[in-house]
Amino acid sequence: MKKLRITQVRSAINRPLRQKRTIIALGIKKLNHSNELEATPQVLGMINKVSHLLKVEEI
Repeated sequence: MKKLRITQVRSAINRPLRQKRTIIALGIKKLNHSNELEATPQVLGMINKVSHLLKVEEI
């Protein structure tokens, strides 16, 4: 299965609570923090919802 490295590049301040919780569920704790995840349908759906806040790279 593919692995993805996601990095938060934009702030979650003034974003809806649902988007903030999605960022936390992806394992991102603060700005410029990265996390490596497997590309499951659930993870891809969460990334799609907050893609404007993230940078996504394939590993």
